[in-house]
Order: sequence, then C-alpha cells, then structure tokens
Amino acid sequence: MTHSGKRGTDATGVNSGVPAEPEPWLRGTHSELDPIVRQFVHSMEQVEEDVERWCAGLTDEDVNARPMGLAALAFHLRHIARSLDRLLSYAEGTQLDATQIALLKTEMEEGSTLTGVLHELRTALAEAKRRARALKPEQYQHERAVGRKRLPTTVGSLLVHSAEHTQRHLGQAIITAKVVMAMREQQP
Repeated sequence: MTHSGKRGTDATGVNSGVPAEPEPWLRGTHSELDPIVRQFVHSMEQVEEDVERWCAGLTDEDVNARPMGLAALAFHLRHIARSLDRLLSYAEGTQLDATQIALLKTEMEEGSTLTGVLHELRTALAEAKRRARALKPEQYQHERAVGRKRLPTTVGSLLVHSAEHTQRHLGQAIITAKVVMAMREQQP
C-alpha cells in the first residue's frame, strides 16, 4: 500500500487520526485519466491508505470480532474486494459466473486471517483500477443489466456506484476497527 500510515496532530499535539498528507483526490495525480476513472482510481487509493492506517496492529481475532453485533471487519474488506469484481463485471457487460456467486455466499464466514483478507483486498483493488482504466468515456452511456432481475443501469453509473459503495463499506470497516481497538484497550 502506498500510504506511510502517518497521522497528523491536532492543535494540542494529539494524534488526530487524520492523514498528514492530502487525500488522493487532492494530490493532482492521474491527470491522464478522464474525471470519472480518475475519481474511481483515487477512491481505490483512499481505500488502500485507510485500510493500512486502521488495520495496523490488528490481530486475526480482531478482524473476525463482531462487537455489538456489527459485521466483522473481515466481512467489509472481503465485501469491498468481491463487490468491486461483481460490479465491474456488470460494467464490462457480463453477468456473474459461478465462482463470483459462490464467493458472494461466503463473505460473512468467520475464521479469516488479517493477512488473507488484506491480500484479497489489495489484489482486488489493483485489478479494479486496471479494469476501470480500460473503460472509456464513450462507453459511459452504454446500457447494462444488473443481477438476476437484470435491473437497468449504465457503465458510467456502475463505475460511480462502485466507488461510492466501496467508500461506504470502507467507512463501516473503519468504525468497526475503531470499536474493536477501543474494546481491546478497555480490557484489563
């Protein structure tokens, strides 16, 4: 992952949890990409950096914990990886294959390792960025069908939704990681 994991400090010198450098979308990178793909790539970079930041120091037990009934951190990381694959398959004009459907059914399984879910996520993010870069602006209005009900959408909408959906689960993963860390710190 690309981020150093450093966090800034607030006015009192306390670690704020806020990165010391601007978020990926504010760094002026990937100017060769059209604005939609650029934002998608920046969104994936944000995931990489935030996951590195908030998973540092967690254990296998931590990523499988379900504090207060929340979905485990492992679920969110697996779901990000696998939903990106599914959504980009739709954007590319294909329906889900048997492997994607089988993986969907295992996202909530317990017993994950931090190393395993991080590897799956890193691989999926790299692949998602590659696949998004292959999409061209002239394709954004192409119609696509999602799921068994073949609900109507477009390539552009799928790309935007993929980034938005990923960020939603990233936020949930961060909250779960914070809760797990806080609960661990409170234990005698």
